[in-house]
Amino acid sequence: MLKIQFSAILIFSSSLLFAQKVFSVDYASQADIKVFVVDYESQADLNVYKVDYKSQAKGNEGLWYFVDYKSQSDKTIYFVDYQSQADLLIYFTNYQTQAGWRNNAKKYILY
Repeated sequence: MLKIQFSAILIFSSSLLFAQKVFSVDYASQADIKVFVVDYESQADLNVYKVDYKSQAKGNEGLWYFVDYKSQSDKTIYFVDYQSQADLLIYFTNYQTQAGWRNNAKKYILY
């Protein structure tokens, strides 16, 4: 029994560590989160850096790895056309060190 509980905790913990594997869906109804990409960093809730490897997508820090299949993702996103349709406003940054939350009140969206 203790082994089962420990395994469940370990699986849950590892899914939180690598919770930024995302898949972009074709329709809003398929998405967990609707996202709008803003033009300026100051407009964003979250600065996102696209990492090259799945192992680099850590926690809830704005380091996203785009997977090829929905089944590989932890979150599905849909890119909306208008800011008013979005749950989350993101800005794609060119540097990993700039990734992170600008609006902490929206952190719950990616948990």
